[in-house]
Amino acid sequence: MKRRALVLTTESARHPFRRTLPPHVLAALPDLRRRNDEDVKLFFMSFAAFFIAAYSFLF
Repeated sequence: MKRRALVLTTESARHPFRRTLPPHVLAALPDLRRRNDEDVKLFFMSFAAFFIAAYSFLF
């Protein structure tokens, strides 16, 4: 037996296509403006590793 939601349409979605989408698709996205320092940390760690490797080969 296939389970279906009681409400097949989302009343807050005004476009007909958006009304047919399941509720989890229309859920709010996380805040993307929050700063993520993971890329910056990875860049500096890679830079430091390359610098140490190049420095050790030269001297």
